[in-house]
Amino acid sequence: MTTNKTVLSWIDEIKALVNPDSIMWIDGSNEQLEKLRATAVETGELEKLNEEKLPGCYLHRTKQNDVARVEDRTFICSRKKENAGPTNNWYDPKEMYAKLYDIARDSYKGRTMYIIPFSMGPIGSPLAKIGIEITDSIYVVLNMVIMTRVGSKVLDVLGDSNDWVRCFHSRCDIDPEKRYICQFPEDNTIISVNSGYGGNVLLGKKCFALRIASYQGWKEGWMAEHMLILGIENPQGEVKYVAAAFPSACGKTNLAMMIPPKYLRDKGYKVWTVGDDIAWMRIGADGRLYAINPENGFFGVAPGTNEKSNFNALASTKKNTIFTNVAHDLSDNTVWWEGLNKDLPTNAVDWKGNKWDASKFDKADKSTYAAHPNSRFTAPAVNCPCISEEFDKGSGVPISAIIFGGRRAKCAPLVYQSKSWENGVFIGSAMASETTAAAAGAVGVVRRDPMAMLPFCGYHMGDYFAHWLEMGKKLGDKAPKIFNVNWFRTDDEGNFIWPGFGDNMRVINWIIDRCEGKADAVETAIGYVPRPEDIDLTDLDMDIETLKSILEVDKEIWTKEAAEIEEHYKKFGDKLPKELRAQLETLKANLK
Repeated sequence: MTTNKTVLSWIDEIKALVNPDSIMWIDGSNEQLEKLRATAVETGELEKLNEEKLPGCYLHRTKQNDVARVEDRTFICSRKKENAGPTNNWYDPKEMYAKLYDIARDSYKGRTMYIIPFSMGPIGSPLAKIGIEITDSIYVVLNMVIMTRVGSKVLDVLGDSNDWVRCFHSRCDIDPEKRYICQFPEDNTIISVNSGYGGNVLLGKKCFALRIASYQGWKEGWMAEHMLILGIENPQGEVKYVAAAFPSACGKTNLAMMIPPKYLRDKGYKVWTVGDDIAWMRIGADGRLYAINPENGFFGVAPGTNEKSNFNALASTKKNTIFTNVAHDLSDNTVWWEGLNKDLPTNAVDWKGNKWDASKFDKADKSTYAAHPNSRFTAPAVNCPCISEEFDKGSGVPISAIIFGGRRAKCAPLVYQSKSWENGVFIGSAMASETTAAAAGAVGVVRRDPMAMLPFCGYHMGDYFAHWLEMGKKLGDKAPKIFNVNWFRTDDEGNFIWPGFGDNMRVINWIIDRCEGKADAVETAIGYVPRPEDIDLTDLDMDIETLKSILEVDKEIWTKEAAEIEEHYKKFGDKLPKELRAQLETLKANLK
């Protein structure tokens, strides 16, 4: 399929290491993929679901010791330890290559070696990057076909270039003690062994699209960010795009696929999804920041997804989707998970493959759940009812605003705007969420997750902040405006005050108005907060006084916050940009 010497040489190297019985290049043809699906059904790797209700859909179960990303087994293998920084696990690359090759040696005996050429981003887009993944798993092949652009056209675009990412995966024995997910940023290489779970083995996803790409972006002058991309169309038919970063459990997917409230829909507002998870952003010829979604599908968490919580996400799963570790409803050969509906299946197999007894289900006890709490769906983006027309064009969409967010009960107001790009980078660098009852451990603990990139930055986070500042200088007055949102302010009883979901559109509209100079704001110690009358409350069961309460900036709470940010900054040492230190000092002065 290719004459590229760098590709062929690497494939020969891996082939000699893993010793496969046979080799198959994935050309992306439907004929080849159908044969693979049939093989996977024969071996039990996949189960075919109801063709009428879920056409082209399959169920897969991972091993019980292999159900999520493993941050403690994930390494950045940069040549110098200091380049990985204090927020990553580091390992010497020479030692790690030797360790991984020892683990993987002869691991494909009796197996087929699948070679997957794939493009992150539309094939041929100037904003896209190419990878090649070698794997011994049909499940990986079929998921990569959904999540990326796969096939011979990718190799045509690559030609003889050496600008591609080497992705090697081996299931080995699914031994958690020998499980490693390793990124070698200087070598454009990713190696994953002893896992079969999506987040650890679909190497185009977080491994490439964030850890490797963030390093590439730093070196090449662009940005790879853990952000959704959303288009807002106003009644005049004009579309403005925003990118937004949120830590987990903060409503990222819901915002990406938001349905505006009826009042705004009736006025003619529409929402268009460009991406739900990752944004690659470059400065365009006109000096503005343009973003693409490098992925081609959604790798979403199933539990809690339903028609009410996220209609568009659920609709995306209705055909050509692979479900992982959900329950199998045998009554009609479909799937089920907690939160899908209130009808517990009476004839079902749980995610472990055992008969499930609905009578023993206890909402408070996850061991009684039919689906794993991190069960997933891999769904083609094209299925999404609100997918943007720009999704596949490859030129990227111009970003008007960048939004950060977190889950804070009392601290951050509903929305505020940074005072400058530098101030915006400061806000992103201090991003935090409070733990919920759903997370293990204490409730209300503040966890800092700068730009929602803490587990995904492929180099020193101090250098990453500096890169953000540098991008701001290059963009100048064409830089997107930076905002922070918080949908999670609570009353004294712990109830959320803001309704969230589609009503977040009211806040997004204010953000866009600010970008266009159409809305005023009140300057506070932390940034610009809306005038309460500028947030549209039409048809919303909320009075202006309640809105005022969630726009308040409490200086006492923020003084404590500033002290915690100072502590957070200590871990970056001398690498922390002086501009961010100055921003912190300004905040402290503003609070006096």
